[in-house]
Formats: sequence, C-alpha cells, structure tokens
Amino acid sequence: MERRKTTLYLDEDLIKAVKIAAAREGRREYQVVEAALRAYFGRDLLDELWQRNQLSEDEAMAIAYRELEAARER
Repeated sequence: MERRKTTLYLDEDLIKAVKIAAAREGRREYQVVEAALRAYFGRDLLDELWQRNQLSEDEAMAIAYRELEAARER
C-alpha cells in the first residue's frame, strides 16, 4: 500500500501517547498511528481476513451470489 505524507493537528496528549507507545514497542510513530487508525476503521480485521482467505476475487463473488440467491429463496 502506498503511503503519503500528510499533516495532522492532534492534541498534545495524543502525540505524547504515540511517542511513548512507539518507544515502548520499538516502532516508529507513524506505525503506531497507522495501527490505531486501522483498528478504529476496522481495517485490521479486514486485512487479517483477506490474508487468511485463499479464494480468488471471482470465487468469492460466486459464493456471495450463491448465498444471496439462497437467502432470496427462503
């Protein structure tokens, strides 16, 4: 995934918390912020599910349409 530089204005307490977490975890500050945003938006769960998934996009769509048809028949 491509990263872009951006400017955010955050509360000083949040910035301090990010710096502390980064130091404790041995990560960069942007990694802590990125992980928090992924968790907030649910992207961490989606990424985990996609990594465990062995289906192609076409196979996943075929399953989704079969399930949709089955639900409509009920």
